[in-house]
Amino acid sequence: MAFKSGRHFLQIPGPSNVPDRVLRAIDMPTMDHRGPDFADLGKTVLSGMQSVFQTSGPVVIYPASGTGAWEAAIVNTLSPGDKVLMAETGQFAALWCAMAKRLRLEVEVIPNDWRHGVDPAEVEARLAADRAHTIKAVMVVHNETSTGVTSRIPEVRAAIDRTGHPALFMVDTISSLASVEYRHEAWGVDVTVAGSQKGLMLPPGLSFNAISAKALEANKTAAMPRSYWDWQEMMANNQNGYFPYTPATNLLYGLREALAMLHEEGLDNVFARHARHAAAARAAVRAWGLDILCQDPREYSNVLTAVVMPDGFDADALRKVILERYDMSLGTGLAKLKGRVFRIGHLGDFNDLTLMGTLAGVEMGLYDAGVPHRQGGVAAAMDVLANRSAKAARAA
Repeated sequence: MAFKSGRHFLQIPGPSNVPDRVLRAIDMPTMDHRGPDFADLGKTVLSGMQSVFQTSGPVVIYPASGTGAWEAAIVNTLSPGDKVLMAETGQFAALWCAMAKRLRLEVEVIPNDWRHGVDPAEVEARLAADRAHTIKAVMVVHNETSTGVTSRIPEVRAAIDRTGHPALFMVDTISSLASVEYRHEAWGVDVTVAGSQKGLMLPPGLSFNAISAKALEANKTAAMPRSYWDWQEMMANNQNGYFPYTPATNLLYGLREALAMLHEEGLDNVFARHARHAAAARAAVRAWGLDILCQDPREYSNVLTAVVMPDGFDADALRKVILERYDMSLGTGLAKLKGRVFRIGHLGDFNDLTLMGTLAGVEMGLYDAGVPHRQGGVAAAMDVLANRSAKAARAA
């Protein structure tokens, strides 16, 4: 295999690039996970994750992918045969729906064209019609990684509240946490699901549940079988900084360093940086004359941009050209979007020059692959970054 000089550009929407500081933190001798030093590490990362979720309630950490956190949210709060309301906003929402069905839940699905987020009015209508309160949970993906659409979680919460419905509110933030503003407690979420490999800038392998008092009450009567995912065992051990079984020790080293980086930058600054880069990426797409998959500007994702290919052109063929010629990976279209879109990730450890290199690779690839487009996308993005930088400098 021929050697390729320079760094590989991993611009998929997760797993994201792992910063050197986090890699160095992970590269440590394995610690005794029953010893006193580990207790300090455990307490540090658990409290640090509370600050990222913006909650005073408990957070549990599993050695698992985000799929594990999906399952933990379900089995700790619900019983077989319970009815849940879910919106199929994209491939990951569809997969969470499929899991719920496999776990013997009755799933009422709100259909969606995969170009919009959850419709709060539809959630309100479904709950208002459920006068017997048979729906036990509303389950929503905050940022749909397959589509680049971010649902409006505070509006969904307000819709639930207007009905007075007692359903739990569960939100998947696997691709949004630590990249897009999210407030577990203030937004009235009962269970928030997250993973380590996106905005938290870690390799895959850690997953999280943030838990409200209402969810803890539901946990007392939930009849789903559970052992590995049991919140009670986790929380009992977490009080002293430990875990009920062997944790992913070295990933927790990395998590401690990632949390330090997020707090050094400040969460509000992290969110503003992601918003700025997303605006520049969308400006490039428009300048190329291509369509953004998301159709509602209120729901544009600041984590990734999904770009629709012109009719008759294959997104995966374009991705292949870009990978082979410029050593850059872009996200593929998933499920019914296969071949129709490519996804540009702009999340995590990411700066202006990384974005400009990414967009230059896309623009060169469009030309090389013979995809109809206009030139000037990179310049349009540069204008957005320069203008916003100038405004920030004047404000300072």
